[in-house]
Amino acid sequence: MEPKPAAASFAPANHNTAAALLRVEGGVVVPPEPVSHGFLAEFDEEVEFARLYSQAERYIKPDDLIRLEQAFRLALRAHTGQFRISGEPYVSHPLAVAEILAQWHLDAQALIAGLLHDVMEDSDVTKADIAAQFGKTAAELVDGVSKLDRIEFKTYQEAQAENYRKMFLAMARDVRVILIKLADRLHNMRTLDAVRPDKRRRIARETLEIFAPIANRLGLNTLFRELQELSFKNTYPMRFRVLGKALREVRGDRREMVTRLMNTMRERLPSWGVDAEVYGREKHLFGIYRKMVEKHLSFEQVLDIYGFRILVKDTSGCYLALGALHELFKPVPGKFKDYIALPKANGYQSLHTTVIGPQGMPVEVQIRTQEMHAVAESGVASHWLYKDDTAQSLSDLQRKTHNWLQSLLELQSTSGDSSEFLEHVKIDLFPGDVFVFTPKGKILNLPRGATAVDFAYAVHTDVGNRCVACRINGELRPLRTELKNGDQVDITVAQHAHPNPAWLSYVRTGKARAEIRHFLKTVQQEEATQLGERLLSQALRQVGTSLPDIGASAWDRFLRELSVRSRDDIYTDIGLGKRLAAMVARRLSDLQHERNTASGEEPNTKPRPMVPILIQGGEGMAVQMARCCRPIPGDPIVGMLRKGQGLEVHINDCPMLTRNHSSDRERWVDVEWEESTERMFDVGIRVLVDHRRGVLARVAAAIADMEANIQNVNMENEHSPSSIIHFTIQVRNRLHLARVMRSVRRLTDVVRIVRERNYDKPLNKR
Repeated sequence: MEPKPAAASFAPANHNTAAALLRVEGGVVVPPEPVSHGFLAEFDEEVEFARLYSQAERYIKPDDLIRLEQAFRLALRAHTGQFRISGEPYVSHPLAVAEILAQWHLDAQALIAGLLHDVMEDSDVTKADIAAQFGKTAAELVDGVSKLDRIEFKTYQEAQAENYRKMFLAMARDVRVILIKLADRLHNMRTLDAVRPDKRRRIARETLEIFAPIANRLGLNTLFRELQELSFKNTYPMRFRVLGKALREVRGDRREMVTRLMNTMRERLPSWGVDAEVYGREKHLFGIYRKMVEKHLSFEQVLDIYGFRILVKDTSGCYLALGALHELFKPVPGKFKDYIALPKANGYQSLHTTVIGPQGMPVEVQIRTQEMHAVAESGVASHWLYKDDTAQSLSDLQRKTHNWLQSLLELQSTSGDSSEFLEHVKIDLFPGDVFVFTPKGKILNLPRGATAVDFAYAVHTDVGNRCVACRINGELRPLRTELKNGDQVDITVAQHAHPNPAWLSYVRTGKARAEIRHFLKTVQQEEATQLGERLLSQALRQVGTSLPDIGASAWDRFLRELSVRSRDDIYTDIGLGKRLAAMVARRLSDLQHERNTASGEEPNTKPRPMVPILIQGGEGMAVQMARCCRPIPGDPIVGMLRKGQGLEVHINDCPMLTRNHSSDRERWVDVEWEESTERMFDVGIRVLVDHRRGVLARVAAAIADMEANIQNVNMENEHSPSSIIHFTIQVRNRLHLARVMRSVRRLTDVVRIVRERNYDKPLNKR
């Protein structure tokens, strides 16, 4: 296609960068109105492209402008006859997306991808076609943004989770993918009025949960705020209208006060030698609404609906301005934050303080340099807006963004499925501002509520997997301790330690949660494979054969029937209770019998003696001691295969076993204890005692004298003549437990002692 001559044929349009999207009205900075392209009768594709072209030609090379128009022509053809719900030609959407990207000064490849981001879904244009005409990079960007509509999923949630997974991984390779997706979502949110209400609310919630936090994480503050406002408007339209009306009514009453405050600051700052620009800004409706909800306030009680921003030339000017401000107004204790010395994870830098203004009104003030302001408003997009590679703030931001994107690849490698991956990413999309120190003085930024375990995984995966203790500010503290700003954390590791499943209940970072789950799944799978092989061997003996007797041909045919890759997968499924060993054994035996018959061999049909599974108690996650009866060596036991959880060992007369699993007897497994076991087993005892001074200490001493560990103690009715003490202790076997109980029974304070099971009736008092 012959391109049009460059530049002259297109009318220029006003150019706005992402750092200059706010306008000042009456001394107050007002957010921009969303751009509307009008409806079908008013829309002119050529005029809209001319506006995009005039923005792009300010910074894009002439050759790239030619390719940009070619991309526009391709999008126009691909979307011919397609219309949005509003009635506009569909091509208006990719044009609007590309225009937003041009405001961020993204390169030609990104603008081309913005124009073509829907053509693979909505037409017969392929990734190869895009690569042939516009290059591999543009094709990869379009593919990264495209959804997976051609793949069938069981649920909408599963499809969305997979879409997000693909988008995040493409974003980890090239951050422009998410910038295009954010521009796409921004325009969709701006034009959401035409969508039916239920879908509008779903899209708005999705935007608030995923896309707004991503914009925040990448430092795109202006975009973050607009997405929040639009999400609030479409999720709670009535609340949005009522709150907006209330804000407009109070705006006139407080405008004079805001103007007076700005003038006071402008007069005082020069006396401190600070050359500064002072702006007033009205807080966004969503921020006011969230404060009302979180603090249970009425609108009248929210006083700080206005804030101020002071822009200075350099970092030293920030601190001088802060001193001038605190001399002028009294600061609110605990409301000062120094994000210059300790930047946020998204590169944001600023000084935040809250002071008491006229009539006792709290006023929030942000102080930053012009460069910090550019990064605060445009975030990672400032890499394209401002090409000064020597600026330390920008290089730090790019490094931090790169580190976060690389962490997404790590999460993908350790997450089991798309839903789990999305869960981990969501955790990391809500960063807090807890700054802690390593013993060498390195600063780590963690979410609020993060624990010592989160810190260990932030240092290194191996440190997290092997941590056993921690020192916080030089004192030994539990691993579940929540960290506070300024804490110095030192992790103690042990070579043979491994993650505890209980950690999942209190870790806060996606990395820690993903690594713990990955380790536990890997260990459980290995243990389940070993257990499954033992269970299948036992089941084969019951049908008169053995595992070595099953030939490779029988195994190959069996695996093909089930579409399973390997024998280990069969063993794992048996060990986790997903397949019954008896059924697998019968089918393998039949296949081997057919093979022997075909080759003229005499089958061995003589049943072999059944050998029970031997339980050591230390098999790991694939073999669990039932919590209802807590079996210990010496107890007669039986195994129950629980689907997805492995083998659960019960005492053979456990009522929970017969009550809940009487119809699943094919899942029962013959098990016996190993002759010698190394580990200690938890068991519960209840002791009825006369309530006297020191009785608990005497009972505990009697237990300890028998070399039993006390895991937990709980006492009932301490103020009555007699009390019940519940102990969880660790013993080696039934003989060891008997010795412990005899030692306790000899005490004169003890009335009765019994072994406790979770299904037992309460112990009666005298």
